[in-house]
Amino acid sequence: MLSLVTTPIGNLGDMSQRAIDTLRSADLIAAEDTRRTGLLLQHFGIEGKRLMPFYEHNEDRAGGKILQWLMEGKHVAVCSDAGTPGIADPGFTLVRSAIEHDIPLTMIPGPSAFVMALVLSGLPSHSFTFRGFPPRTGGKRQKFFAADVTSPYTLIYYESPFRIRETLKDALEMLGDRRAALGNDLTKLFEKVSRGTLSVLIEELGAGDLKGEYVIVIEGAG
Repeated sequence: MLSLVTTPIGNLGDMSQRAIDTLRSADLIAAEDTRRTGLLLQHFGIEGKRLMPFYEHNEDRAGGKILQWLMEGKHVAVCSDAGTPGIADPGFTLVRSAIEHDIPLTMIPGPSAFVMALVLSGLPSHSFTFRGFPPRTGGKRQKFFAADVTSPYTLIYYESPFRIRETLKDALEMLGDRRAALGNDLTKLFEKVSRGTLSVLIEELGAGDLKGEYVIVIEGAG
């Protein structure tokens, strides 16, 4: 059995009992960051578990080892640093391999940063497009946003604090000054959701150092 375990995006109180029970019963836990997952296990009193790194740059190699465990009848739980494996985190290729080899799999649902940001944005939530992280460089990022210019759906992106200003500027240039919202540190102590046009959000960020992960929500084409 392959279990994809959703973990809290900030507040540990969001960890479900089912997620705890699944991690406790797994023969192997594949983790994006074994240190962070180790602290999570410690917090919930889960001891003696075998942890294996499973992150972006070793996904293919580690995925082959995980698949072998699964084919031997073991229970493998996969968890990312925060949120859902396979959503802007490793997991998709492993799910596909499990399906191809008729290995049973399930997911333990839980917190989702992009769903939370969408709901709190005040923008239409009945239809939306989640686009993950934009490219890191300006030219590729502008081309990335250009593909969304005519989309009628609410657009959602993730971004780091180190690139959020430039990303918003590129979004403004390519999409125009649309209504938008910016979620930061969702579920954490200093959770914040800012709402306004893209130009207003850029101005509000100012010039100081920024911290925490961001979710960008932008209205679709009118």
